[in-house]
Amino acid sequence: MTEAQRTPTSIDTIADAWVDTIAELSPGLATYIGRSEYNDRIDDLSPEGAERTAQAVRSTLAALDAAEPVDDVDRVTKADLAAELRLQLDLHDAKSHLRDVNVIASPAQELRNVFDLMPTGTVEDWSVVAKRLAAVPAALDGYVETLRKGVAEGVVPARRQVTEVATQIARYTADQGFFAEFVGGATPDEGELPASLARDLADNANAARVAYDKLAAFFTGELAPAASETDAVGRELYALHSRRFLGATIDLDETYEWGIEELARMVAEQESIANEIKPGATVEEAVAFLEADESRKLHGTTALQEWMQATSDRAVAELGKTHFDIPEPIRTLECMIAPTNEGGIYYTGPTDDFSRPGRMWWSVPEGVDSFDTWRELTTVYHEGVPGHHLQIAQSVYNRAELNSWRRLLAGSSGHAEGWALYAERLMEQLGYLDDPADRLGMLDGQRMRAARVVLDIGVHLGKPQLDGTGTWDADYALEFMLRNVNMPPEFVRFEVNRYLGWPGQAPSYKVGQRIWEQIRDEAAERAGAGFDIKQFHMRALRLGGVGLDTLRMALANG
Repeated sequence: MTEAQRTPTSIDTIADAWVDTIAELSPGLATYIGRSEYNDRIDDLSPEGAERTAQAVRSTLAALDAAEPVDDVDRVTKADLAAELRLQLDLHDAKSHLRDVNVIASPAQELRNVFDLMPTGTVEDWSVVAKRLAAVPAALDGYVETLRKGVAEGVVPARRQVTEVATQIARYTADQGFFAEFVGGATPDEGELPASLARDLADNANAARVAYDKLAAFFTGELAPAASETDAVGRELYALHSRRFLGATIDLDETYEWGIEELARMVAEQESIANEIKPGATVEEAVAFLEADESRKLHGTTALQEWMQATSDRAVAELGKTHFDIPEPIRTLECMIAPTNEGGIYYTGPTDDFSRPGRMWWSVPEGVDSFDTWRELTTVYHEGVPGHHLQIAQSVYNRAELNSWRRLLAGSSGHAEGWALYAERLMEQLGYLDDPADRLGMLDGQRMRAARVVLDIGVHLGKPQLDGTGTWDADYALEFMLRNVNMPPEFVRFEVNRYLGWPGQAPSYKVGQRIWEQIRDEAAERAGAGFDIKQFHMRALRLGGVGLDTLRMALANG
């Protein structure tokens, strides 16, 4: 699949240097992309750390603006990296880092999450872990300093996010919580830890627990009283976050109206399939019928993990023979149960050398012990192949053409999540969802993603409620989601809190799918009878992660 190594250009050099810079500035991000040289460090979350990053962005942007592209690869790199850097400066100028608290992707979670990706097979690996654990207290002190600066400047997070994250922290620091369990199970693949290292791990993990408890006390005692009672961030800030997650600028009001229409289409499609499952049944009755079917249930996380792995392996093997060219390094995808209980399902990409493969993670909430295969089949395709894994691992694999920024860091949620939803529909078209129950499960997810477009824009822009009785708020959002998804209440509550605290991210899935479909249809119209959808998919994936505006430009120009 790969061609002869492309000769690096000045723009490649700038992009590669930016990866080096951001890896040093954000050791957690470096670990995420497989750079191990900073694994003993933690990000500087202080106001000074944020300013250092902003200054590095300005310097890189100036160099990029002065560089001339030599080919189409350069043109894509320059357009996309420049857009990303300008957006980072816009968010910095909007002081978004001073209010960075949410239930899924803020420093409180990211500092903990990075330990999931660290190697632990050798004594030396655990020595590096011990050093990173020792760095946690100072990092959290810097985070508190940043949030205090936000309070002083009147830039504060929503109170709901603050109190929810404090609850999460209590689970991290409990006697049976993450830090205790993590170091308590510290065993290299061969031999035992030296006693001194075991003591360091225990002491440093305990110091991290104390630091997190201190953060929780700051949240509840100081930040929550100063925080905003309003969940909405408003149109101006929301537009920035929408650009951040889509890599595209959209008409928010038109998209809101489209979301309402798309939701209605999903409901109508579900109602039709419900009748196939059980003649005359409503969607709710069809769901109840399927939930009572023990042949479609998994019990326990071990059964879930084994089913995920078998389903993923089968999709890789079969699609690799037919619709996609899947090189050998990409054919390994590990399906994992996450060491947390927060409710998310997510993917982490492979390292640049594929020594750590791509992984699909399932964070199962406490109390959830059964899983419906009809509901979750499409999730495996979404996170794995042809979804995130094929998309992201293909970018990593294409090193002959793409610089390290294009392979490892470029892209947007709209590109990634939009492709993954697009992939779900593709699997339906390829016959993998011929069972009406599996199609209903796919539509359950598609309906949820359409509902999120309406909810997210509705809440954050203060739109009127759909029944005209008031303005979108958290209570109405929860009621709305409970009506539109068939998920345990624990999942729904977490999801709604996520949307309220992470503006613009949830719509990026369905809006991203919409833009992917528009770009495909535009390509088909240009090509006419000669359109080859397999070639279109592989050409698009070979670009690596890009913003959706860049994707449209690149595929229209060649």
